Amino acid sequence: MNVETVLENLGFSPNEIKVYLTLNDHGSTKAGKIARFAKIDRSSCYNALKTLTEKGLVSYVIIGQIKWFQAAGPKRLLDYIKEQEEDVKSVLPELQKRHKAAKIEGQVRLFKGIKGVKSIFTDIARTGKDNFVFGSEGQFSERMPEFALQFDRLKKENGIRTKLIIRKGRKELDDQTTEYRHLDKVTESPAVTNIYGNKIGIVIWTDEPEGIIIENAAAAKAYKSYFDVLWEHAKKA
Repeated sequence: MNVETVLENLGFSPNEIKVYLTLNDHGSTKAGKIARFAKIDRSSCYNALKTLTEKGLVSYVIIGQIKWFQAAGPKRLLDYIKEQEEDVKSVLPELQKRHKAAKIEGQVRLFKGIKGVKSIFTDIARTGKDNFVFGSEGQFSERMPEFALQFDRLKKENGIRTKLIIRKGRKELDDQTTEYRHLDKVTESPAVTNIYGNKIGIVIWTDEPEGIIIENAAAAKAYKSYFDVLWEHAKKA
């Protein structure tokens, strides 16, 4: 993962990324030169400098009535992330209260892209319930290997076990927290179904993956009953 992608994931705008990296590359610099090096117009440059300064990632000194800008040390990024985390922690109780009050039975949430898929698997791990899966072709480990390892660690920490029904000939990597059985005459599918607690999580592994979480106790119970039937007819892997 490159620097630009990491900064984008942290919520930096494209212009903020260009300005921040320009200052890291060139040191103390005037706004005009920053705009030229970053290949953006002056107005956009000043806006980016303003927001970066507010984040504590850029500072300036005035020499002869001219502002010279410079980036804070790269480790300041870690402090910035910690500050964001503390801000989130301070409002979590209120957010959880409001989220719980607004939640209704049968809630459906849609997710798109790799980040969306991460949200689904993070929800599975945080729920702390055993996961019953069918349709997996190993896409999770292939497309998101680092996060897949993190997910396995979270499963172990939360005592989550997985029962996985796969087509004959498939082999998964995790054999410490997962029990496998296979079915004959099952075709390959991009859709993977997870049943955990009172939720159903479905991930569709297309070029841009997408998924859905259905939070409905009755639906999850029905899906689980179908899974149990399939499990009984499946053969040990």
